[in-house]
Amino acid sequence: MDSLDIAFAEARRYLASLDTRPVASRGTPADMLAGLPAQFPAQGMAAAEVVRAIAAAAEPGLTASAGGRFFAWVKGGALPAALATDMMCSAWDQNVVLASTSPAGAVLEALAGQFLLEALRLPAEASYAFVTGCQMAHVTALAAARHAVLADKGWNVEVQGLNGAPAIRVLANAHHHSSVTRALRLLGLGSDCIVPLGGDEPGRVSADALRLALADAPQMATIVVLNAGDLNIGASDDFATLCPIAQSAGAWVHVDGAFGLWANASPRLASQVAGIELADSWATDGHKWLNTPYDCGMAITRHPDAHIAAMRMTAAYVTTGGAVRDPMDFTPEWSRRARALPALAALMELGRDGLAAMIERCCDHAAAIYDGIVRLEGAVGIARPTLNQGLIRFEARDGDNLSDEMIAAINASGEAFVSGGSWDGERVMRISVCGWNTTDNDVARTVAAVGAALTRLR
Repeated sequence: MDSLDIAFAEARRYLASLDTRPVASRGTPADMLAGLPAQFPAQGMAAAEVVRAIAAAAEPGLTASAGGRFFAWVKGGALPAALATDMMCSAWDQNVVLASTSPAGAVLEALAGQFLLEALRLPAEASYAFVTGCQMAHVTALAAARHAVLADKGWNVEVQGLNGAPAIRVLANAHHHSSVTRALRLLGLGSDCIVPLGGDEPGRVSADALRLALADAPQMATIVVLNAGDLNIGASDDFATLCPIAQSAGAWVHVDGAFGLWANASPRLASQVAGIELADSWATDGHKWLNTPYDCGMAITRHPDAHIAAMRMTAAYVTTGGAVRDPMDFTPEWSRRARALPALAALMELGRDGLAAMIERCCDHAAAIYDGIVRLEGAVGIARPTLNQGLIRFEARDGDNLSDEMIAAINASGEAFVSGGSWDGERVMRISVCGWNTTDNDVARTVAAVGAALTRLR
């Protein structure tokens, strides 16, 4: 067998094991390194030998996050067509930075962008960028926002930089994700520019809070960051109310829709993000609810001119400006793989109805896991899923918080993998369901594993 045959065989073996292997990895670092050279070898190895060695080394350290019982963080497993297309992209080894460097990559990326906007029911004229993940989606979209709000003040940040520029404040949902903060740091705005906003409902900004914050410095360049799908409870902001308030004050509205933006693809769930299409930019991630492989974030803006102004770079040796869209005009990279193609494959495999059904199925499974667990003695429901995120606290008979011990015990069982968090100052267990292949049986196995761990620990 050559190296590609071995790689495909190992990939198939791993995928076939997902239903029976422990979800958590069981190996130690020593286990993973045991079969590999301890020092950089003087003589190279045959490709087939290298692939076998790396597959054997990785095996004890693999987490079965592609399976149906992984509920930690917000991760989906890659759909079959997306995974297979991703493998082809690696073999093709295209640099999809310009239409001239990869005509196929650029043309198919444009189709993927069209399908993406249609699936998410966002403006057809919006620009888009396929980037590494939601972190860089925030950086890309907020770079466009930075350009726009400073241009409104007569400042060209791409030419003049930030030294001496008008100050920018960011009015952000108090429950904003840390990737938003890091994006602002990377853009030179710093975390001190953030003004956290709350409201009467958990995880949601109130109209009064936004109006008061806007009125506090009405002439200041302002970006408003809202949430579609809070990481802990799945709450989304009232976009239909908040976007017009912010935009009437001259602010740019950016939405962190890492997973929650996909609710707009479901007729049943779209009401939870009503008005989201009114925002100025959105960031989301394919490996979450579209179930693509990693390296597939999406930044979208309704202002292509600001987007291009923030990203475009040229050089004398670069061939640009043809009839086909040049991806580099919208992304921060010179070298980039054909990451849009797995997203195109996922959207084609699912179709509009299949995408909606997958999103709704994940929400139903999240509610079923939550409901099954909170029936157990010692499990206290904190937040029942409205989307696909929920919170549960576990208590010992004396009332002590057992959440962290329970998480460790569930993960050690191998039956499921969950993660923790804090809510109102107490440790809790999070439920996050994003995988296309989670089944009713996976739900039952997970509830049973939680029940067994709770019986032992209480």
